[in-house]
Amino acid sequence: MNRRNWLFRITGLAAAGVLPHHAGATAGNFPLNKSRQEWKQLVSPEAYAVLFEDGTERPGSSPLNGEKRAGTYVCAACNNPLFDSATKYESGTGWPSFWQPLAGALGTSADFKLIYPRTEYHCAHCGGHQGHVFDDGPKPTGKRYCNNGVALRFIPQGTALPALRS
Repeated sequence: MNRRNWLFRITGLAAAGVLPHHAGATAGNFPLNKSRQEWKQLVSPEAYAVLFEDGTERPGSSPLNGEKRAGTYVCAACNNPLFDSATKYESGTGWPSFWQPLAGALGTSADFKLIYPRTEYHCAHCGGHQGHVFDDGPKPTGKRYCNNGVALRFIPQGTALPALRS
């Protein structure tokens, strides 16, 4: 059990019916539906913990923080294109940050895991948790999509994007 789920249990929020985004099955909510066991076989344990258990990687731990090449960032679970590198910027947070996603790439939900509400975002294709969006980003959007690097794969410009998982 991760510490966010532990916090939900000790505060009684789970008993009150307030559950994390991925508590329970996500089947039927997204175009790509796989069982937890299938996802465990397709992604690394670190990626699974973030994508399907709403974990968070340590700040500064992702090699994608320093990625400067042109290209596309795709979901590590299903290969759905999420961000263009032109929208990536250094936020100083220790996680890859973007000021705008690709159109239709993400979905959002309210996240009360830290008691106060935040906006979680996830891949619109598979539902994999990516990170949280904040209102302290640069112009033109003023948004900071703070992403877990382990939930992304970088595809350099000029390289074919991988096929969406089915």
